[in-house]
Amino acid sequence: MPQYRDLTRARSLIAPVPDFPEEGVVFQDVMPLLTDPVALRSCVKEMLAPFMGRFDVVAGLEARGFLLAGAAAMVADVGMVPIRKAGKLPRPAAEASYDLEYGQATVEVQADVAPGSRVLVLDDVLATGGTLSAAHEVLRSIGCEVAGSAVLLEIPSLGGRTRVPDVHAVFAG
Repeated sequence: MPQYRDLTRARSLIAPVPDFPEEGVVFQDVMPLLTDPVALRSCVKEMLAPFMGRFDVVAGLEARGFLLAGAAAMVADVGMVPIRKAGKLPRPAAEASYDLEYGQATVEVQADVAPGSRVLVLDDVLATGGTLSAAHEVLRSIGCEVAGSAVLLEIPSLGGRTRVPDVHAVFAG
């Protein structure tokens, strides 16, 4: 289990950026946390902890979720599958559209994961829950079982848990 001080430091590295990507949105920039090896390791271990032994593959959502999922896959000794924005994959097998806090988007996944695989979905921030919900949808559509979801940061005021009630968040607020 990560040391409390490591997680406290990790939380302090998440930088709020007002009015990005548009006015009125406060973007939570996790990149400073990702550059700190102790903070990154502590957060990845905390994201995985409730799910160890319950998943075969880790999925990461574009784009910071890729980085977290890659690190998590290495720690857990499992494979990793990217869930990407529409038009970025050479062989998309499934897609799902959803609403964001500031617009709409579509995600896609390739069918490179064996049907029946238990997939843990990782992302950086849970805001409205649209991205995680869409990720669950595309994974199920290619025959995977969603083993759970974990994020670094949840923004409770945006209600993401109404769409993805069982997400594990390392930090809230």
